[in-house]
This record gives sequence, C-alpha cells and structure tokens, in this order.
Amino acid sequence: MLYLGRAIVLGLAIAFILVIAWPSLTSKSRTPVVEIHQAAPVTASSPTPASGPASYSQAVDNAAPAVVNINTAKVVKVQQHPFFDDPIFRQFFGRQLDNLVGPKQRVVTSLGSGVIISHEGYILTNNHVIKDADAIQVSLRDGRTASAKLVGADTDTDLAVLKIELENLPVIVIGNSDMIRVGDVVLAIGNPFGVGQTVTMGIISATGRSRLGINTFENFIQTDAAINPGNSGGALIDAYGNLLGINTAIFSKSGGSQGIGFAIPVSMAQAVLRDIIEHGRPLRGWLGIDGNPVTPEIARSLGLKKIEGILIVGVYRNGPAHKSGVEPGDIMVAIDGKRFTHAQEALMAISNHRPGEQLTLTVLREGQEKQITITVIERPQEAPTLRK
Repeated sequence: MLYLGRAIVLGLAIAFILVIAWPSLTSKSRTPVVEIHQAAPVTASSPTPASGPASYSQAVDNAAPAVVNINTAKVVKVQQHPFFDDPIFRQFFGRQLDNLVGPKQRVVTSLGSGVIISHEGYILTNNHVIKDADAIQVSLRDGRTASAKLVGADTDTDLAVLKIELENLPVIVIGNSDMIRVGDVVLAIGNPFGVGQTVTMGIISATGRSRLGINTFENFIQTDAAINPGNSGGALIDAYGNLLGINTAIFSKSGGSQGIGFAIPVSMAQAVLRDIIEHGRPLRGWLGIDGNPVTPEIARSLGLKKIEGILIVGVYRNGPAHKSGVEPGDIMVAIDGKRFTHAQEALMAISNHRPGEQLTLTVLREGQEKQITITVIERPQEAPTLRK
C-alpha cells in the first residue's frame, strides 16, 4: 500500500506540472473573436486576371474592333462684307476683287466616334457628330475605311444611324443597361482629340440622370471614365466588353474631362435604331398637352396637400388628350398608375408608348382623382393649335 500511495502522489505531481507548463493540453477549441474569410484558392475554374480587376484587356479585345473613328466634312460659306457683293463695285474691280477677298467657301472638318451594331454595317453615333455633314468617312481599327451614308437622325436624343458597305465587319455585343448598378466598372472607347482609339476606365457614378438640358429625352448613365472631345458617339462598355451606352456629353468648365461624363443607355439607343431603320424616324407617343411642374406656390394657391404632378396649362385642339376630356387646370399625377415628381419622368413615360397604344392618365380635378384612358398618337411634324 505504501508503494501504491507513492505512485499515485508521483502521478498527480507530474500531471500538475504538465498542466502548468502546457495549458493548451486541457483547453477546448474556441471560436476566434474576429472571423477572417480567406480568399478561395485559385482553381482551373476561377476567373482569369483578364476578366477581373487586374486587367480588362479581354473586354477591350472584344469591343474595340467595333468602335470606329468618324471624320466629317462640310462646306461652309465664308462671311464677307456686303460691300464686296455690290454689283457696281464688282463691275469696277472685276476679277481682281475675287483675288483680293479670297474664296467664298471653305471646308470644315470634325472628328467623332461610332459603334458598329450589326453585320449589315449599321453604326450608332451622336447626331452632333455628323450634323450638316456633306461627307462622312468611317475608319475601322483594322485599317479599313469607307464612306458612310446617313440613314437617319434623332435630335431629341442626339442619336444618328449610319451605314457602311464592307464585309466581315466586327460587331459589338449588346449589354443590358437596365441592370447596371452604381459602382460597376465601365470602360469608354473612342477617339479623343483625334489622337487615335483610346480606352479609359471608371465606374458608373449614377443612373437615370435627367433635367440636364442636353437633350429633350434624357436618361443618362453618368460615369467618371474620361470622356473628351472626339469620344462622342463611342462605346461605354462593361468589364466583359458588352455595350452599355453611347458616350454623348461631358460636364466641364475647361473643355476636358473632369470626371463627369454622360452616355445614352443602349436600351434607349436600340429603340431609336430600330425605328430609324424601319420607319426613317423615331416613333414616340404624344398626348397633346402642355404643362408646368407643381411648385410650392402653385400647390399653396390651389390648396393641394402634396407638391407633386404636372399642372396642365394647355391642351392641343383635337389631340388625344382633348378628345379624351383632359382640361386645362387638371393636375396630372400618375401615368398607368405610376406617380411621378418631375415633368421629365412624365415625358419619358408618354413617349415610351407606341402610337396607337393606350395609357391611363390620373388627373386631379376639383380635389378628386379621375382616371382618363387615352390612345396616344405620333408627335405631329408641325405644331398644332394649342387650346388654352
């Protein structure tokens, strides 16, 4: 018993020493205070650097061949003093006067960009790039050039459609501009200042920009990707090379990029493209009303509880709204059940309806909401008579 007691005491002493020296032998596994999420190991199916933040070269390779340079030329009349056109004066000096005053015309050139949309040779660009041009020359990235024909233009969105006759044309892939989010990486491709095709990178800064006074119909994508003169009409693409918009304008006090650029969403550009190709012009809905946004002063004078909607100040005679019973003084507060706060939103909602389609107008009349169903028509070429 004596030996057994000594063995037990010795064992307890050794165990005590081990616990003091190595406490981890008796501790249980614990959850760390801060959980660190390690990056997944790279496998064969992991994205390659070309499609991730390390490089966007693959996106550029996919899209850049379909982005073209556009050179335009137009003949303008040189302004001269009326004295030089006086018949008596010209009779006295004869041909010597022509040598003195120089030519009456000169050729003005400008630069821009465009995007090849189809294998048939249709190109989207800005209207201001080709406006009043007498000749349009398109240069491809592969070195080929071709004269372009103007298929049609839309001044309300500043879009134009050109067509070239070349085979084996590179075509850009159309993206989904309705699914973009602020913070998405985008690339702008164009020909700034005529230096040659250039790619710049940024993010989407905002979507649905309107009330800028640039175009009649505005729904711009805002980006901080550098857009400079000559980029107009070029492509705004996503990180995979899909077309999201047509670069159109910049906000700048210096004339160069200051990180605020605007592009027309490709969803809007596609609709204009289809209409121009099929009908020669965009087809947009029109109601025949004239209105002003409801301001706090107007709301107060009319006793309105909310500051919203459009005060209809005029109705065009025999227009859709007039025939459906809309009256001056009505306050338009919703279209197809969707309420709006700005006149631009109402304008876009009406124009998005095709001629012949019906929409439901919600108006506030004498303090009561009234639903009016109207069949929209195409905007007339000549302004009709306004019924006040």
